[in-house]
Formats: sequence, structure tokens, C-alpha cells
Amino acid sequence: MKRRLASSIAAAVIGAASLAAPVRAADQLRVGFMSTLSGPGGVIGIDIRDGFNLAVKHAGGRLGGIPLDLSIVDDQLKPDVAKQLVDRFLQQHKSHIITGIVFSNIILPVTPAILDAKTFYISPNTGPNDYAGAKCHPQFFAAAWQSEDIPGAMGKFLSDRGVKNVYLIAANYPGGRENLSGFKRFYKGTIIDEVYTPMNQLDYSVDLANIQAKKPEAVFMFLPGGMGVNFIKQYAAAGLSKTSQLFVPGYSADEDTIKAVGDALLGSVNSSFWGHDLDNPQNRKFVADFEKEHKRLPTMFAAQGYDTAMLIDSAVRKVKGKVEDKEAFRKALLAADFKSVRGNFKFNRNQFPIQDYYLRVVHRDGQGRITNKLMGKILTAHQDSFVSQCKMQ
Repeated sequence: MKRRLASSIAAAVIGAASLAAPVRAADQLRVGFMSTLSGPGGVIGIDIRDGFNLAVKHAGGRLGGIPLDLSIVDDQLKPDVAKQLVDRFLQQHKSHIITGIVFSNIILPVTPAILDAKTFYISPNTGPNDYAGAKCHPQFFAAAWQSEDIPGAMGKFLSDRGVKNVYLIAANYPGGRENLSGFKRFYKGTIIDEVYTPMNQLDYSVDLANIQAKKPEAVFMFLPGGMGVNFIKQYAAAGLSKTSQLFVPGYSADEDTIKAVGDALLGSVNSSFWGHDLDNPQNRKFVADFEKEHKRLPTMFAAQGYDTAMLIDSAVRKVKGKVEDKEAFRKALLAADFKSVRGNFKFNRNQFPIQDYYLRVVHRDGQGRITNKLMGKILTAHQDSFVSQCKMQ
């Protein structure tokens, strides 16, 4: 009896010691990078990937000073494919962090599995309303923006400018609806019409005829990737720019769109959290090295990918590689102790950004390139509209 009791006590002591053992630094950081790398939206994922990879290069091929196991996959903009890839990250790759997703119709169905596994998801692009508000979660970080903020900045600009009525058009998916909601949250004039088009639609002749018939003072559009390229080309070809000025969020008038559209975008204005001419040391280095490596100017998406990797690098370094200590790692991410290419950046308590938003105009620069130029600030240290619904401290 005494022998059994002693044995039980010894087992309990060993178990307690095991529970109290300090978390060791990981031998390698496993990051699952899933993005849309093909199809009409593929240009966005490619730029996020290229920006992310440049940050890894700047960090010496590691993140946080430890070896990096980076698995990059294409979700093909298909939720069922994305779910299978996330399962592979969680079950086989054992990812510490998952990142890379472009579209909200991909992020929304796969996020519950990621968060249920207590794996960190760091969004380099979309920032859904749900996770900014009531569903905010310790393992969910938005490193780019909340989905309503950039279009909201444009809504504010048009209201301040006194534009009396606007025609709205967006792709029919959660990100499209959130973009128009953000615009309407800040715009105080009249909405003449609000139209949602199918994802991957490329012919907008019917929509353009509707705009022509309704003669709005302005049109606000959110059609990502190749959809937006086709819309802008067809809008210009129809001569609508002479009667209804087109306004867009920054990601619909970025360097990739400019390259595809050309002169049709000259003089157009857009809203953004960043510009390649934003004057700070980290941005100058990022832009110069990105252009040198890829022979093109970076987009907002590339800047988002770069900052996402630098955020991860800072947090892993802060916990000395002990990423299995979830709470310590969360606090390290929340500290955002890195130099962002956008300048002022910090996280709110919902783990979404507090940052500035700017007006940009598409112009021809001194080198003859058609590109964006920062024209001033629309919102300063802006907080998203959903943080009050987040109960997380």
C-alpha cells in the first residue's frame, strides 16, 4: 500500500513538473501561406506573396531569427480547395501561423477551423466585419485594414467635396458588400443605385448602359483584379468619364491595374493606407528593392505582404522563438514592434489596425510612368467601426 502511494505521489510530481516545464524555442517557424495565385484575382495574391518573400529576404531568410518552413499554395479562389489546403496546414504541416488569403469568400469558411485549432491567422488583405467586432478572437490579426476603411475614406472625401449623388457597383461577395457598406457609412449624399455583379464577370455593357441612363454625378466601383481592369477599360471606351467621374478604393487603381489599363486612369483619384512615395526609411528600402527584384513598382498588396512578414518577424523575435506560448506570442504580435512601410501603425484591442488613410491621384511622373501620387490625408489614426463590439481585452 505504501509502495503504491509513493508511486502515485512520484507520478504526480513528475506530471506537475512536466506541466510547469518552460516552453522551448521552436526549431523552425512553420508558416502556411495560402493565397489566390491564379485566375482573374491571381495578380493580387502574387503581389502579396512577392512582398512577403521580400521581407523574408530582408530578414536574412528567417523570421524572428529562426529557420523558416514556408509552404505556399494556391486556393484557386475555390472555398472547397481552400478548406482542403487549410486541413493540410493544420494536420500535416503543423503550421504555427497561416496567412496569405485574398478574398473574404475564402477567409470566412476556413477561419473557424484555423481558430478552433488555436493556430494564428494573420490577414495580409481582407479584414472581415465579423472578426473586427463580435467574433474578435485572440488568434485572428488583420495586418492590412478593416474591409470598410479604405472605401469609407473615399466616401468621406466625396462628402467633404460636396458630391451630391453616387452610383455604386461592386462584386457580389462579402468583400464587395462590405466595401459598399463602408462607403455608405461615411458618404452623406444620395445613392442613385447600388448594383452587385457576379464574381469573375468581365463584360459590363449592361451595367454601363444603366449608369448612362441614370447620369450620376459620380460612380464608386469595387471590382477586384481582372474584373476592375475590364470595367475601367469599358467605362472609358463608353465615354462615361465625361459625364460621371469614376472613384475607386486604392486597390482598384493600383500599379497592377494601371499597368493593364494605362491612360484611361490618368487623373483618377483613389483612397489608400499607403503609397510608394510615402517618405520613410523602411518604405524607401522596400520600394527600391521590390522594383529592383521584380522590375515593377509594388502595389498596396505587396506592401501588405511585406508588413505581414515583418510583423511576424518582430513577434517571433520578441518571444525568442517560443511561438508555442500562445498568449506570449499574441501579446508580441499585438505590440506590433516593427517599422511599417506605411509609417504610423498600431493594433486596436480587436487586433485590427489604427492607421492613417490618404488620397492618391494617378498621374504621369518625371520618368514618364503612369503611377499614383499621394495628395494628402483623409483620415488620421482611424479606428474601424466595429471595435466597440469586441469584448476582447
